[in-house]
Amino acid sequence: MLSVSKSSVRRLAKAGLIVIPAAFALYSAAARSDEAPVKVPAPVADAASAAGGTETAVLAGGCFWGMQAVFEHVKGVKEVVDGYAGGAKANPSYEEVSSGDTGHAESVKITFDPHEVSYGTLLRVYFSVAHDPTELDRQGPDSGTQYRSAVFPTSAEQARVAKSYIAQLGAAGVFHDPIVTKITPGATFFPAEGYHQDYYLTHPDSMYIVINDAPKVEHLKHLFPELYRDEPVRVADAE
Repeated sequence: MLSVSKSSVRRLAKAGLIVIPAAFALYSAAARSDEAPVKVPAPVADAASAAGGTETAVLAGGCFWGMQAVFEHVKGVKEVVDGYAGGAKANPSYEEVSSGDTGHAESVKITFDPHEVSYGTLLRVYFSVAHDPTELDRQGPDSGTQYRSAVFPTSAEQARVAKSYIAQLGAAGVFHDPIVTKITPGATFFPAEGYHQDYYLTHPDSMYIVINDAPKVEHLKHLFPELYRDEPVRVADAE
């Protein structure tokens, strides 16, 4: 399978080779057909909606560019911010997190309206099209603990729903391999640098985006048409 890691993207960018022709883009997407998503069932247990206002969810599942790309297209989501969670250092830089020494995972903080989309529904997208929950400390071409699969609940209710859903999917044998997603309450989220925000939208011709992330958005569109919206929310709009 053809794959392009983020480190490869950085090297190609320096060489001025970050844009690829459309024909190669189509081939690249097809090369990932063996990583087809799994349409998982809806969670039996879901979080109750609060009286009003928005809520936040923090999830990690590989490169945050792709995670952000998927959830920016989900109805009911108001903002998706790339960042880092689960580590010991405050306000880590991308270079520090990429070293694997800080304990952080590339993550996204999702602000959503629970009256439009539930926390359980966000988890359904997360386990189905946003990443592969059976890959340990890696996703696709990227490896390291910073690319681990992790749920960082922002409340006891979210922790309860996540734990129940992982058990439900495991008991149903939805995946061929065990789910390795860790549930880590109490983690602090730190926003990533500005150039990482909306990366999928601002770099649509990047080799990494075309090969690894664009297919995820298409999977969301085709597997969950009732959740998909064509016009994504943007961090830039919120600012």
